[in-house]
Amino acid sequence: METSIVGVGVSISDRFRTVVEEKLGRLQQLAAKAQRIDVKVTHRAYRNGRVPDETVELTLVGKGPVVRAEAVDADKFVALDLAVDKLAEQLRRAKEKRIDGRQHPRGAHFEKGSGSLTGIDVQPASADVLKAVATGTVPIQAEEDEVYSPVVIRTKNFDAEWMTVEEAVDRMELVGHDFFLFVDVRTDHPSVVYRRKGWDYGVISLTTQAAPEEELAS
Repeated sequence: METSIVGVGVSISDRFRTVVEEKLGRLQQLAAKAQRIDVKVTHRAYRNGRVPDETVELTLVGKGPVVRAEAVDADKFVALDLAVDKLAEQLRRAKEKRIDGRQHPRGAHFEKGSGSLTGIDVQPASADVLKAVATGTVPIQAEEDEVYSPVVIRTKNFDAEWMTVEEAVDRMELVGHDFFLFVDVRTDHPSVVYRRKGWDYGVISLTTQAAPEEELAS
């Protein structure tokens, strides 16, 4: 498996490269089809007296969905251990889920006649939740010349992907998140799957509505 290691704001020592190669041996046993793993180490220093930290991001690329894990610690070696543990756990969960799926098929079944969806635990979201998702706002981190705020908002933009609920659940498990944003191929609605307990999941979808007639008239 090819390995790429890059540092942002920090140099990568030979000792760290050696430790990475040793740690990644565990992952090869869980992801035999993996072709490449990218290791990114980012050093962050803070102006408010907070202790600098190191973020280690692992991205496993192969035949199938990309698998990611991330961990933060003041010591990059500790952050590496934590990230490897997270990635290994995600790969184990995905493997167990595939085995469980073969032994106990649980795929969702869509009835075209009635429009009902069975075989997956779907909890409809309330009107308040949908409104909050559609119109809610969150405070943004203050600029450097403003009063310091401990809240840090990280923004990431992704291209929209059309897939089924089942595929979205599988992708969520592989990236190790508690939720996954996608476009439902059956409805064309932006949707989010999220983890509940065990192998139970929920789905929140946004539906579009026509503007009121009086607004259209104006």
